Amino acid sequence: MKTVERLLAEKLLKIRAIKLQPENPFTWASGWNSPIYTDNRRTLSYPEVRTFIKVELCRVIMENFGSVDAIAGVATGAIAQGALVAETLGLPYVYVRSAPKDHGLENLIEGNLVPGQKVVVIEDLISTGGSSLKAVEAIRNAGCEVIGMVAIFTYGFPVATRKFKTAQVELITLSNYNAMLETALETNYIKPEDLETLQEWRKDPANWHGPNNTPAV
Repeated sequence: MKTVERLLAEKLLKIRAIKLQPENPFTWASGWNSPIYTDNRRTLSYPEVRTFIKVELCRVIMENFGSVDAIAGVATGAIAQGALVAETLGLPYVYVRSAPKDHGLENLIEGNLVPGQKVVVIEDLISTGGSSLKAVEAIRNAGCEVIGMVAIFTYGFPVATRKFKTAQVELITLSNYNAMLETALETNYIKPEDLETLQEWRKDPANWHGPNNTPAV
């Protein structure tokens, strides 16, 4: 029987929410070269995948976090999925912007949080963890307790693990980079010789340049 992390990895690859191009790397907004590009917003266009993710996020929350007062989604990728989770669990919902709105009330958190509430944060993707933990900081500054974060997918970068540990945030993800690689190999999405390239990238993504790991001319 396949695990949730393998099942979800298969679904994400199938709908191309995750794309792998070890021979023709992507360039991220950070400037990093990468053999993988992840856009979990695509899951919203596929009802079966969208529902699978919603149900599993709810299950993880109920099994791991006990009494929850509110759900918070991280803008923009987790706004919709966070709302679906809050609706299913019958809980108040807010979302956290990456920066305060530049007009009106200049809100950083959209919605109403009551100081003292216990909040679970929903995220779509964990890379370095920086933007995710900024949302945690905003919720804590509003006087609430972040009791955990649940995300759809993580690259599993060591830097993210360290940041979450330092911030004392429990992170649970539905799927991860290792499970995705295993699934991609098993389903012939990638060739065995691509595996080493994909594993090398994850070790030092900031300094990885391509399949031969040499700077482009």
